[in-house]
Amino acid sequence: MSGLLAGKRLLVTGVITDASIAFSVARLAQENGAQVVLTGYGRLSLVERIAKRLPKPAPVIELDVTNREHLAALGDRVREHVDGLDGIVHSIGFAPQSCLGGGFLDAPWEDVATAVHVSTYSYQALATAALPLMAPGGAVVGLTFDATKAWPVYDWMGVAKAGLESASRYLALHLGPKGIRSNLVAAGPLRTIAAKSIPGFAQFEDAWSARAPLGWSLTDSEPAARACLALLSDWFPATTGEIVHVDGGYHAIGA
Repeated sequence: MSGLLAGKRLLVTGVITDASIAFSVARLAQENGAQVVLTGYGRLSLVERIAKRLPKPAPVIELDVTNREHLAALGDRVREHVDGLDGIVHSIGFAPQSCLGGGFLDAPWEDVATAVHVSTYSYQALATAALPLMAPGGAVVGLTFDATKAWPVYDWMGVAKAGLESASRYLALHLGPKGIRSNLVAAGPLRTIAAKSIPGFAQFEDAWSARAPLGWSLTDSEPAARACLALLSDWFPATTGEIVHVDGGYHAIGA
């Protein structure tokens, strides 16, 4: 078997459509020699249907990252398909509508708590649940949207992503001694289901395409997926707590 991830065993969350970054990660990972296990929640039949579009069959297991029982059973469920894990892709985020589209001042704590639980705390929860599968080391890679700035309409999801970025650094701190790396990929805007659920998200599109020095495709998730693969591979053995921007260079340009 050959490829950047030859022999690697990966758990990939967040595959809902073939436009998602997670789908591109799963496809490229298989093409580069990895075994892939997918997770889904709520729409398992949809995930199973999308999984059939991958180059090879990939099992789908149910996982609600806010459910303690699901997390406790994760190890056993994964071992039904592979004997361990070398990498995890966290592509999970959700915020109630009150938290988006200009609702920052009005969103109730209950909704904000949901956004933080699903989008931030789940990064640690997923990694911890999978920890027994990852000896003697591995990599956790998550997806963010540059949280160093306040974005119009992103509101509490932006706060949750800032928490995710911090959580990744703390995961790097605590899992480093176990040989496990934690890194994030900050992708530019893509026309995914997640983006379409944010009122007013389209206003990013023209500005991004115009300002990114390398240009930016709103429909091509492969560049971000390639960065995830690189971080999952053995080519970044001493990199952890990092955020790799895959945004056409937008983040580096002031105006």
